[in-house]
Amino acid sequence: MAKLLSGIEVSQALRERAARGVAQLRERDVTPTMGIVRVGERPADVSYERGATRFAQSLGVAISRTLLPEQVSRRELSQVLQEVNENERIHGCLLFRPLPAHLNVPEVLSVLAPEKDIDAMTDASMGGLVFQGTAGFPPCTAAACLELLEHYKVELKGKNIVIVGTGVTVGMPTAILLMNRGATVSACNIFTHPARLKELCQGADIIISAAGKAGLIGREHVRPGQVVVDVGVSPGPDGKLHGDVDFDAVEPVVEAITPMPGGVGAVTSAVLSAHTVKAALRAQGMEYDPM
Repeated sequence: MAKLLSGIEVSQALRERAARGVAQLRERDVTPTMGIVRVGERPADVSYERGATRFAQSLGVAISRTLLPEQVSRRELSQVLQEVNENERIHGCLLFRPLPAHLNVPEVLSVLAPEKDIDAMTDASMGGLVFQGTAGFPPCTAAACLELLEHYKVELKGKNIVIVGTGVTVGMPTAILLMNRGATVSACNIFTHPARLKELCQGADIIISAAGKAGLIGREHVRPGQVVVDVGVSPGPDGKLHGDVDFDAVEPVVEAITPMPGGVGAVTSAVLSAHTVKAALRAQGMEYDPM
């Protein structure tokens, strides 16, 4: 039986660290505040917003919400983001993506100030990942993967890690974060031949799947001794949400695995609030306590 890498335990550890930052800010009469900007009513966005809001408010992080119709113009959305930039009471901004197709996404995202970009939406934040700078923050889900692995003391330096899925919000930034920690990373995408995917996965020390394809990683992809992190969420044939990993087939084989639900997703909201607290501390010229 594999060890379960519970995201709930990691989330609690992040809560305790962030709470110390909230206490520091309260000493200066500052309330860390997250600005949430949502366009439309996509069920996944509404659900994530609900969970993120609940976690933030339980920690003492305030929420400032702006809800916009799906047909919002680029000018109107850009104006909202500019108002976030100019509002000193808002320390971090979460803009839900993907945005509607009629919007020029690069133009819209370029408006947001990097110091308020708590989910790596801007070019400056993504560049900060590569150069290990301090502009912005890494994407919350990518950061959640690293938080989870480090919490359970999974060695990264020198390890062979396969990432399945190379999207800009999870797969690609996760690969960069891992390489920054000395890991040897292989990234697979929809063009990777199934036989090659199987070969790479079997040879990995750690598999991180963020492809969004239910049941993609099965018994044939794994071997004993591996750590498997399931980031994907997508509807399965039964209409329910499933991860990328066939848990029942993989769990008896590997050394450790994340559950779904209760894995990486449980950490993401905590990271979002932690980034908001960090942004508020930075605005005050203070440091975030990593312990």
